[in-house]
Amino acid sequence: MSLFKARDWWSTVLGEKEEFDQGCLCLADVDNTGNGQGTLGNVEHGNQYQIKLMYEHNLQRIACNMTYGSFGGVKGRDLICIQSMDGMLMVFEQESYAFGRFLPGSLLPGPLAYSSRTDSFITVSSCRQVESYKYQVLAFATDADKRQETEQQKLGSGKRLVVDWTLNIGEQALDICIVSFNQSASSVFVLGERNFFCLKDNGQIRFMKKLDCSPSCFLPYCSVSEGTINTLIGNHNNMLHIYQDVTLKWATQLPHVPVAVRVGCLQDLKGVIVTLSDDGHLQCSYLGTDPSLFQAPKVESRELNYDELDIELKELQKIIKDVNKSQGVWPMIEKEDDLKVSAMVSPNFDSVSQATDVEVGTDLVRSVTVKVTLQNRVALQKAKLSVYVQPPLVLTRDQFTFEFMAPEMTRTVAFSVYLKGSYTPPELEGNAVVSYSRPTDRNPDGIPRVIQCKFRLPLKLICLPGQPSKTASHKLTIDTNKSPVSLLSLFPGFANQSEDDQVNVMGFRFLGGSQVTLLASKTSQRYRIQSEQFEDLWLVTNELIIRLQEYFEKQGIKDFACSFSGSMPLQEYFELIDHHFELRINGEKLEELLSERAVQFRAIQRRLLTRFKDKTPAPLQHLDTLLDGTYKQVIALADAVEENQDNLFQSFTRLKSATHLVILLIGLWQKLSADQIAILEAAFLPLQQDTPELGWEETVDAAISHLLKTCLSKSSKEQALNLSSQLSMPKDTSRLKKHITLLCDRLAKGGRLCLSTDAAAPQTMVMPGGCTTIPESDLEERSVEQDSTELFTNHKHLIAETPIPEVSSLQGVSE
Repeated sequence: MSLFKARDWWSTVLGEKEEFDQGCLCLADVDNTGNGQGTLGNVEHGNQYQIKLMYEHNLQRIACNMTYGSFGGVKGRDLICIQSMDGMLMVFEQESYAFGRFLPGSLLPGPLAYSSRTDSFITVSSCRQVESYKYQVLAFATDADKRQETEQQKLGSGKRLVVDWTLNIGEQALDICIVSFNQSASSVFVLGERNFFCLKDNGQIRFMKKLDCSPSCFLPYCSVSEGTINTLIGNHNNMLHIYQDVTLKWATQLPHVPVAVRVGCLQDLKGVIVTLSDDGHLQCSYLGTDPSLFQAPKVESRELNYDELDIELKELQKIIKDVNKSQGVWPMIEKEDDLKVSAMVSPNFDSVSQATDVEVGTDLVRSVTVKVTLQNRVALQKAKLSVYVQPPLVLTRDQFTFEFMAPEMTRTVAFSVYLKGSYTPPELEGNAVVSYSRPTDRNPDGIPRVIQCKFRLPLKLICLPGQPSKTASHKLTIDTNKSPVSLLSLFPGFANQSEDDQVNVMGFRFLGGSQVTLLASKTSQRYRIQSEQFEDLWLVTNELIIRLQEYFEKQGIKDFACSFSGSMPLQEYFELIDHHFELRINGEKLEELLSERAVQFRAIQRRLLTRFKDKTPAPLQHLDTLLDGTYKQVIALADAVEENQDNLFQSFTRLKSATHLVILLIGLWQKLSADQIAILEAAFLPLQQDTPELGWEETVDAAISHLLKTCLSKSSKEQALNLSSQLSMPKDTSRLKKHITLLCDRLAKGGRLCLSTDAAAPQTMVMPGGCTTIPESDLEERSVEQDSTELFTNHKHLIAETPIPEVSSLQGVSE
């Protein structure tokens, strides 16, 4: 916003509910006195004049705009040129219709102006180029009453309309103005959507200026400096800019968006700026400023004591940290809030499955009903309930709207959830979010608020009882501190009927085909989960831990705990990361190739269109065959891009499942608190889905690097290192994998996660074994990787060497 506002000299409002544009304002000497004023007469408001109709023309076409001038060098009178909506120029010589001509290739009409020095009409076509046509060429060209060639033209009696010169400006034009302040040269000003251009008579660019705001109108006028031209440019930010050639000389604020602007002399006041808005606000203003009468009092100069300022700054920072620790970032809300939201998942499947358009093979897909209840204590407005689940889980309905809820009112909505895809979701947790407005005395529209409620979907929604597998490629062992529990009591809906109620092996088959086997030791307080796919271990492992915790809570045992003592399965995790990153690379290559084929397809289309438009067409030279082949390539590439996007989405879902599993194992391995696990989840799971602008790899790498340089750093020197503020797709995943390995290494050596860098500094000095610094080169990273090899070995080989003791074989169970 400008500091200077236009000084209002006189203003009024024209018409009622009318619209105005740039052609609705004209500033002229009405009575032709020559001095620019209205002479006082017998009446108070001056002399009166009557306007008489001399002649009129009934137009046969819808008019768009017009211009006038001494076309063809005629003396003593002006001719009129009207451009129709279909691109026809109609020339009128006072009361007579002279001729009409169609502009070649016209699609939509553009602004029109006449240059008397070159005797040319200048316009901007729909091809986004400035075009100039000589009047003589228009006059002697073929008549526009018939667009097709006549027999006389074929015999040579007519001429084809040829453009004098063209200039491609690459954008649509709003207005054209021709300025000539001397007889030697004139300038053509063109106002575009983002730039304004000054051209010579022959179409060469004299200068151009890129505009910061979207323009609405402009007016070139004479400058006091010789050889320069002033230009008024109004924009949609209610601003009026004054340029001298390309230099901004003044900016002023207007009360409206101008659609037309003029400069004139009113009552001996020179340089009055007249502006008109689209709704009829007419204002005469001048440039000026209001003098500031306020003078800041003098401040006594004194020397600054930097030591005292430093002490005061540290005290204030300590107060701020204490407040944040005691109250948190967000203000505390009372338990008895305006609205209570609760969700209940039905324990049984729907009698009639609501699943439609499923893609899980031959398995019967069942659905389960979820009911969400809203209980409000006060009146609420515009309450909107949005429900979210992780794909490929889908909802029969995910949006509910309540315009008004009276006090002490209860509303219940129901919807069904089912699995649509042939792969497993990364989570079985859903989220119901309610946004609403609470009216107050000061704000009748209400204060916006948001409340959410989470619910857990049953494992049986995506999983069926399966046959236990004897062998598997991926295995995990979870240790506990309590006696083993019968899997039949933990998973009553998944065990086969057996006389032995202490079932110690159980199989799970996900809808779509993948299998997971769960084994429980009879004496060693251990549980093993194994599967052919690493990411499939996550849901069963998490469900096992949750059900164990719930089982011992019902028994009144509060000291139950799980742990993980094996090696971290980073190699399996890195394979999923590489696969996901490879699909991202393939997607970029396919989109680039599709763009090239699309450009080629449009180029062939233009060539063919030129051949077909030619009056004497040349042979196609197999352009039609090339067009057909390119079209098939475009369709095939589009299908490949769509297929790669589906594969990328599934890969990202599997990567999220594996990431959840790695976070769970790290928490059990290092006995991390809930806050520390939340930090890991924020670092490893920052995105709900991949986007072309921001991907999972670069985002996670930046988050882990931040942790390594803050709470897991060794010295303050590492904390001072700045991370790159711009994220871009990396060349490979080697750096990310090294940072993940280094993160696990520092956690293994005693590092702990926290959000405050100051709180982490004393802790790092007493870490057992010490923490290595963040490698600054590839050589250092190689050494760190070699040091960590023994700690993070291949998980497959380790499990093969250390089986769970005292677990009965699967062969014995089957017998």
